[in-house]
Formats: sequence, C-alpha cells, structure tokens
Amino acid sequence: MSDETRRKISEHPCYSPEAQHKFGRLHLAVAPSCNIQCNYCDRKFDCVNESRPGVTSEVLSPKSALEKTAQILKQHPYIRVVGIAGPGDPLDNDETFETFRLIRENFPDITLCISTNGLLLPDRFSELAESDVETLTVTLNAIDPDIQKEIIDMIYYNGKKYEGREAAEILIENQLKGIQMAVTAGMTVKINTVLIPGINDKHIIEIAKKMNGLGVYIMNVMPLINQAAFADIVPPTDAERKAVQDACAPYVKQMKHCRQCRSDAYGLLGNDLSVEKKASGKELKTIAVKKDEEIKE
Repeated sequence: MSDETRRKISEHPCYSPEAQHKFGRLHLAVAPSCNIQCNYCDRKFDCVNESRPGVTSEVLSPKSALEKTAQILKQHPYIRVVGIAGPGDPLDNDETFETFRLIRENFPDITLCISTNGLLLPDRFSELAESDVETLTVTLNAIDPDIQKEIIDMIYYNGKKYEGREAAEILIENQLKGIQMAVTAGMTVKINTVLIPGINDKHIIEIAKKMNGLGVYIMNVMPLINQAAFADIVPPTDAERKAVQDACAPYVKQMKHCRQCRSDAYGLLGNDLSVEKKASGKELKTIAVKKDEEIKE
C-alpha cells in the first residue's frame, strides 16, 4: 500500500475508526435504479424520519450533485470523501459516472468512493477505474448460492430477469470477480455483509476467509434492519453481531463504527447533517427496481 493510499484511508471515516471523529463524507444520491431486489431492502425517498441505506429526500442530477458538492465542501472543509451509494445501485446508473467525472474535474484532491451490490462490477469496471474511484464497497451477503437465494428475490442482468439459485450464482460469480479486479487494480475494498439471523449468521465466517484470500482491506458486518420481506425476522443483538465480528477478525479487519447511512448523508458519521436540512411532511414514494419497470406508488 502506497503512502498516498494510507493517507487517504486515514481520512476516510468508513475505513478508519480514528477518521470518523475528524473527517466527513458526502453521499450524492444520483442513482435511483437498481438491478437486484434484496429481501431486506425497501428503497424509499422523500422520507425524513428514517436514517438507513436506500433513503434519500431527493434524487439529484449530476449537475445538481456537483453544485451540492461545491456548496457543502465550502461549508464543511473537513469532508474528504465524496461517494455514491444509491438509493439504487450506482453501477446500474450512467449518472454515476457523469457525476464522478464532474467531481474529479472540479475537486481533484477529493477521495471518490462507491458502494455497489457488485452485479455489474466486472462489466463496468473499466469505467469505474477511468473515473478514478479509489475506495470501493461491495455488499456481499453469501458466497453459497443456496444461502444467497434466500436473501435476494431476483436480479436483472443483461436484459433478463433471473430468480432462485440461478440468480444467486450469477450474482456471487460477478461479485467475486469484480472484487478481485478491484484489488488487483489497487483499489481499497470494503465488504458490507448484512447479518441475518437464521439465514447467513453461521456462514459469514466463510465470507471472511474468502475475502482474506482476495485481499479485501476491511469488512463491515451490519445488523439486519427488519423490513420488506424480512420484516418478521428478529435483528441480531449487539452481542450476536460482536460474536460474528470476533470470529471474522482473524481473517479480515473489522469495521465496528458503521452508522448504516442514508444515501444523501453528509458530515461526520455520528452527525448526519442531511437529516437536519430536510423539511417534514413529504409524500413517501417507492423507487423502481428498474427504470423500465412500473414504479409502484
């Protein structure tokens, strides 16, 4: 790892527990479309009372995202990372790459970050590399298709909808291939794994071992937010989550300060300024799984 990479990690609040108290991040919600339906995911916007992944009060255009970035960085110069994490999957949206281009041209010293489900990671990796993205997060919940098929309802890939074990196999293959490509290219990679009691809780250590072999820098075991199809599953306790983290720690460095941020979060991890800026009383809408599918109101 180069000295410059070490410096950027030391200023990334998600990759460094020390950085979370000094440096901030800005999430730009420019990516509404998603190519996967996970059973724990409920993508919504215009919701000011929730702080969780998939939530934003508005979807920005790349131009609006640049304007927002300029304003926020001027007001909060301690923000060192600009990322795209939704509310859908960034790689399923061309706006992601246009936004990164604009940010890099105007703010060459900022660290660019992306969070993805990884389905399109091999397909769009060259574009990602050309965008000069330095830190990458992939949500990887299983490397066993029989477990993965219980977590996802469907995927939409190369113009076709897949379900069941076939969908799980395609997703896992692309995730692992994309992660290896990113590590080889010199990106710093983080894995997000949602701890789902009764489904993948006994399997996560196998993910950690696999990530060790691939050269992943850090792993974030996140507690399930029980909603959507998994609304009836009881989330893991803090003790249960810690036990999984402790079991995985010998294989991959563990992130233990995650706040499961909104798609439009900015500021320090423990002080999301985006929530303070939102007006209440907006209508709650659901984001489509794909652009070409019906949007459910």
